[in-house]
Amino acid sequence: MTNRKLIAGNWKMNGSVGANDLLVRAVLAGLAPAPACTVAVCVPAPYLAQVQMLRANSPLELGAQDVSPHEKGAFTGEVSASMLREFAVRYVIVGHSERRQYHGETDALVADKARAALAAGITPIVCVGETLAERDAGRTEEVVKRQLAAVIHVNGHCISEIVVAYEPVWAIGTGKTASPEQAQHVHAVLRAQLRAATAHPQRVSILYGGSMNAANAASLLAQPDIDGGLVGGAALKEEDFLQIVAAASRCD
Repeated sequence: MTNRKLIAGNWKMNGSVGANDLLVRAVLAGLAPAPACTVAVCVPAPYLAQVQMLRANSPLELGAQDVSPHEKGAFTGEVSASMLREFAVRYVIVGHSERRQYHGETDALVADKARAALAAGITPIVCVGETLAERDAGRTEEVVKRQLAAVIHVNGHCISEIVVAYEPVWAIGTGKTASPEQAQHVHAVLRAQLRAATAHPQRVSILYGGSMNAANAASLLAQPDIDGGLVGGAALKEEDFLQIVAAASRCD
């Protein structure tokens, strides 16, 4: 496993100028000057400039929630990786289940988005995960391996530079969470796949992204192949988010 855990908050389509100011200032106030884990917030694109300024000279890293596979051009509404880079974005989420479900994103498109991020020096957080129907059908391993394989195929030469997030779709925003044992099993499958794809699999953090919260974070983060969390709803509550960060820090 990697040596340093990563906790990345995904604000999704939430926030306002006033609420963001209060939230980020509260998180910064609760973070140690040199936290034992890496901490990031992935914010809606209109707020990147605001949060970039709020986090200046702090250990809080900035992330985006999506990126175009294209460098520039006639792609109205899209945001390129080079644009994100200008706001000191370090991470970008690609292939989130909500993008796959509501926007029809394919494995191939997710792989191309990861490539665009990597080309700009931004770390893609590549999301993989199965639906409840796929889990009930015993297809969990097949689905997550297929999704990751597409990214490996396109980005094999630099696959050790990505982050992977396992997000069981049935546990996102539902209040349900995979048990630590269920999550660890899938993380181990993904780790083995990465081990076969790169000489440096230990560089790849594999995050858990299915309703991690202050109550379950410690037990999930204690698993040997869970290197952090992609945190949704709890990332909007500074106290909960900081408790998750504290749990990750104790695991390092």
